[in-house]
Amino acid sequence: VQLQASGGGLVQAGGSLRLSCAAREITFRFNAIGWYRQAPGKQREWVASIRVGGSTNYADSVKGRFTISRDNSKDTAYLRIDTLKPEDTAVYYCQPVDLSDRPLSSWGQGTLVTVSS
Repeated sequence: VQLQASGGGLVQAGGSLRLSCAAREITFRFNAIGWYRQAPGKQREWVASIRVGGSTNYADSVKGRFTISRDNSKDTAYLRIDTLKPEDTAVYYCQPVDLSDRPLSSWGQGTLVTVSS
């Protein structure tokens, strides 16, 4: 499944943003989807996943501010980020993931989120 993340941009701290993850294949609805991010100078990290049935899982560092969702009719997943912080500045990626939230595909370009203080 090939996924494309979009929706990033420059946002002030405290604001909100919704990222989208669109699939080009109908098999999207049969895959768990994960969001990852890579901040400048840091390793890529997993932040959230959503299973086919809608159950979700979050990294402790983003619980309460990040909300992952999906719309299988649109072959699209979303990541809403509330109360943005400068440390959320990163390139965000989406991927089909396995039961351990490990990525199953190659990395795309991602979408850049920049949070100004």
